[in-house]
Amino acid sequence: MIVVAGEALIDLVPLSAGGDGGAPALRALAPRLGGGPYNTAVALGRLGSATAFCSRVSRDAFGEALLDGVRAAGVDVAPVQRGDEPTTLAVASIGADGSAGYTFYVEGTADRLFAVPDALPAGTRAVSFGTCSLVLEPGASAYEELMRRAAAQGLCTALDPNIRPGLIPDADAYRARFKSWLPSTTLLKLSEEDAEWLGGTPREWLSAGPAAVVITRGGDGLTVLTRDGGEQSVPGERVDVVDTIGAGDTVNAALLHGLAQQDALSPSGVAGLSGEDWARLLRFAARAAAVTCSRAGAEPPYASEVGAV
Repeated sequence: MIVVAGEALIDLVPLSAGGDGGAPALRALAPRLGGGPYNTAVALGRLGSATAFCSRVSRDAFGEALLDGVRAAGVDVAPVQRGDEPTTLAVASIGADGSAGYTFYVEGTADRLFAVPDALPAGTRAVSFGTCSLVLEPGASAYEELMRRAAAQGLCTALDPNIRPGLIPDADAYRARFKSWLPSTTLLKLSEEDAEWLGGTPREWLSAGPAAVVITRGGDGLTVLTRDGGEQSVPGERVDVVDTIGAGDTVNAALLHGLAQQDALSPSGVAGLSGEDWARLLRFAARAAAVTCSRAGAEPPYASEVGAV
């Protein structure tokens, strides 16, 4: 069982440009199920991994739709906490290259009040963390505590900081907090942009705890650096990009699914992968991300669309 811990939210995604005379162009916005951890859980379920989602979700109509979405992917929602507060909203803007930027509406929303669960589901082998859930208090401290507990239990922990600068009021404090998570992290995945914003280097981060650091480079592919000094890179899959929403979350899911398929979903398993094991795993993640980029919104692939690891 892989547990994904973090927020579920609604992405408001532009559909088409419009305008009338000299008025500024307006874009119609369509609601899409989202949130980095949520997308990761859906992707894992679609790939066929036994997955549970651990979050706090509103009882409003958006919250019900979010739960229906993960259930449809075969994800266990028993660990989900519920609240009467509204669902977090993220308004997406899509660049000419398909990249996405976000404006968040997070005040008083349900996912911020997540509480540390008494226990993880039976059979949990890995727990994945990241994005807004590790920024917005008081929930951020609860997710941080869950990360430390999971690591102390010897579970594989995955971290994708997925930096959203507009949500971080004190950049230096967040960077220090990020470093405090590294001793409790088995697999660190982040984009080139995240790495640049955080400062430091993958080798510095590896020395603090992770067994491996995976850097995503958009269409240029992925690179992994390992604690034993190894490094492997694979190119990106060529695809007509519609947008990049959910691509990084799909990479998270593909890495975790692939590790499970290789019976390496543990701290020792991640540390023991060979260079060829990593190259195969990164190629699988690149294929999965390319499928997501080829369609609008966070629509990760099913196992039949990407083949075996």
